[in-house]
Amino acid sequence: MKNYLSVVVVLLVPLLAFAQTVNPDIENITPDSRYTLHDDGTVTDNETRLMWLQCSEGQVWEPNGGAGNCTGAATTYTWSDALTLTSGISVAGYSDWRLPNIKELSSLVAEDRLDPAINLAIFPATPSSSFWSGSPEAGRDGYSWTVEFEYGADFSRQRNAYYHVRLVRHLP
Repeated sequence: MKNYLSVVVVLLVPLLAFAQTVNPDIENITPDSRYTLHDDGTVTDNETRLMWLQCSEGQVWEPNGGAGNCTGAATTYTWSDALTLTSGISVAGYSDWRLPNIKELSSLVAEDRLDPAINLAIFPATPSSSFWSGSPEAGRDGYSWTVEFEYGADFSRQRNAYYHVRLVRHLP
């Protein structure tokens, strides 16, 4: 019995230790001060002039008295489903939400962070996985660009694969 419990503890301890890693030796290019938080689950990036949904698609914004959070599981989509997801969607009084291009999506990468490589104070409960951009890969049919938020790299992926989505709109 003692050996069995030791094995269980050894297997469970790594699961409890997963947390975002921040490297203090790398400049924080996505500090909280770069963003303006709104009470409706949206955030404005003051540098890029883009408004983002704080939650990944499938999650629900819980305001919690100003210090909100994203609850529930983020949903995955194929690229074509992600593109059509924005048809008729209205969030926070805006109906011009869309899939970000690869440059816009990459602007969320926090180079000083891993697992996930994003500012969790601004984008809470972001999965450490790939997110679709709206950018197809030039010259390669059936592939589009994603950002892998586990460590912040971009990859070209087959469009029939399932990845997460975060929506954006451009401010006037």
